[in-house]
Amino acid sequence: MIVRILGEGQWHVDASHLDALNELDDAVEKAVETEDEAAFDPSLRALLAAVREWGSLLSDDELVESNLILPPADASAHEVKEFLGDEGLIPDTV
Repeated sequence: MIVRILGEGQWHVDASHLDALNELDDAVEKAVETEDEAAFDPSLRALLAAVREWGSLLSDDELVESNLILPPADASAHEVKEFLGDEGLIPDTV
């Protein structure tokens, strides 16, 4: 699957990581819903770090349609709330 982190680029992440990414996404979603600012930033950073670690960065000249679009690391909880769908930032199936 192709994951875009806004302002950074696109990563190819193997679908085998989807369950782990969903767990990290759940922590972000919970922090946003409960307005837990102390938990929000570390949970978003952990999700983005996992994408970077498990994925392969696509070159800038390789533009591919993204399966998932994630907010930038400096996004506020309010901004992330606008990204959240019914299944969080990352749906259970991609």
